[in-house]
Amino acid sequence: MDKSVGEKNGGPQPLHVSLLALPEAAVSTLSGIFDVMNAFSIVPAGVGIPKTPPFHVEIVGERAGPLTLASHVPMMVQRPISDIERTDILIVPSVVLSADGWAKGRYPELVDWCRRMHAKGALICSACSGIFLLAETGIFHGADATVHFGYADTFRRAYPQVPIHPEQVLVVAGQRDELITSGASMTWHDLVLYLIARHAGATAAQTVARYFALQWHQDGLSPYMVFEGRRDHGDQAIQTAQDWLAGHFSVANPLEEMARKAGLTERTFKRRFTQATGMSPIAYVQRLRIEEAKRRLERTEAPVDEISWQVGYEEPAFFRRLFKRVTGLSPGVYRRRFQVPGFARQGARRTQTVAIEDG
Repeated sequence: MDKSVGEKNGGPQPLHVSLLALPEAAVSTLSGIFDVMNAFSIVPAGVGIPKTPPFHVEIVGERAGPLTLASHVPMMVQRPISDIERTDILIVPSVVLSADGWAKGRYPELVDWCRRMHAKGALICSACSGIFLLAETGIFHGADATVHFGYADTFRRAYPQVPIHPEQVLVVAGQRDELITSGASMTWHDLVLYLIARHAGATAAQTVARYFALQWHQDGLSPYMVFEGRRDHGDQAIQTAQDWLAGHFSVANPLEEMARKAGLTERTFKRRFTQATGMSPIAYVQRLRIEEAKRRLERTEAPVDEISWQVGYEEPAFFRRLFKRVTGLSPGVYRRRFQVPGFARQGARRTQTVAIEDG
């Protein structure tokens, strides 16, 4: 038990939540989790809202006092980890990686403390890229996890023992369901709402979601992911074909021309392309076409059937099925979710008009 946690008047005590601060932490994730999980005293009382706040959240770190985070904003560390013998929930917020990636071994005290808290029964949680620190403990080896899709390749290289699923919003693993990871950026909403639902009930989670306008990312993260294709394979012939394909993916039958550009027979080209990129040429072409369709849905008012033709599909029905298989959403739903809202576009037009008139 944490030194600060005990029975008060014989009643149930809030779960102690240790929100770990380290220099690479993102202030938005750290402060957002802190505010929402500590907010039961301000959420309007109602059905499903516990009378006693279910969590007591503290920002903890190697030392108490001010700590400058990744965005150069100071954060006050309330307690040093040396004072915390036990905690119920440990959360590592998202961290910002440098161009060189994650530097292992920088925080041996934090890693050892996380490992000990897990051994004493704590839930171990990461938001977004916080999994980089937790992976050093070894407790995630062989356990499914998720991470920001922008860091997925870096994470795989650093920790090949951890199966990573960047398209998933939330992954719960471990023998006690005690290893909990959330994916890209704002999926800390899903992490916090999951913890509230698990320990205070679904109604409490719904109430908090409404109060803060938090979102469950129920469609996963595939719609948010941008396909780029692997290019670090070192096969110059395949690189030449990829360069050509980037501007010609909408042609009717690109495979023959790709093989010709690479100077290979079609059979050899297919084999080497798959080895180099991890995808068959046809699958690669489809992903490029869907990526362009996403951009057109976001930025234009063109009908879906017209966009289908523009990216290389003469059969709109096939395009719609493929689009949903890749993104998890139909083209129409995707457009409604990701197109800039009308009120924002109108505001931009008004600003442009004023600028022209002032000029």
